[in-house]
Amino acid sequence: MAKILVADDEELIRKLIGDCLKKNGHTVLEAEDGAKAIEIFKKNPDIKLAMLDIMMPEVDGWQVCRKIRETSGIPVMLVSARSQDFDQIMGFESGADDYVTKPFSLAVLVRRIDALLQRGAVKTPTNQKEDDGNIVINELSVNPSAYEVTLGGERIELTLKEFSILHKLCKSPGRVYSRDKLLDEIWGMDYDGDIRTVDSHVARLRTKLGEWGNKNIVTVYGTGYKVNNN
Repeated sequence: MAKILVADDEELIRKLIGDCLKKNGHTVLEAEDGAKAIEIFKKNPDIKLAMLDIMMPEVDGWQVCRKIRETSGIPVMLVSARSQDFDQIMGFESGADDYVTKPFSLAVLVRRIDALLQRGAVKTPTNQKEDDGNIVINELSVNPSAYEVTLGGERIELTLKEFSILHKLCKSPGRVYSRDKLLDEIWGMDYDGDIRTVDSHVARLRTKLGEWGNKNIVTVYGTGYKVNNN
């Protein structure tokens, strides 16, 4: 199973989550603050998912998430006792893939973690131009088996959600996906967050893909998004 980083300044919370994940076959590394979380992450490149409390001493969860995103696209789940829009928007803008509000059901939490770990397993599409399994649109290459995106030969680091959105759009260029459709297919039917999450992820995608993203990821106002097919 997966090696998971759990960072929370409350020992009881870490133990409850850790014990639950271990019972489901995962290996758990615990951190009591943000600085320790970053240290553990750097020493364990095989970590597959990070679960970060937002309000931690030393370094908060948003900062830890941004630090992880400098080198890795692993799934990141942020946890908070607050449900304000600001916290959620900040979380997604930091590169998080999911956001959970305390208190939460451990059973549901484990299900969401497993979904994050598994959701990247998309099949290589057969209806587009491919090069060794890649989807190729102009100078953009999307490799679903390696979760890798290159633009003009340069690798672009994306989060799991960003990759999933780009892959979904690129495998059917010209097709418009509504925000609701993207939310259901990528975050899951049980996701109860804000639909603006999709907009935040697409905005980050455009930024990371630069001129290509601004030109080819098109907003269809009142509906959703598509990728140009020319």
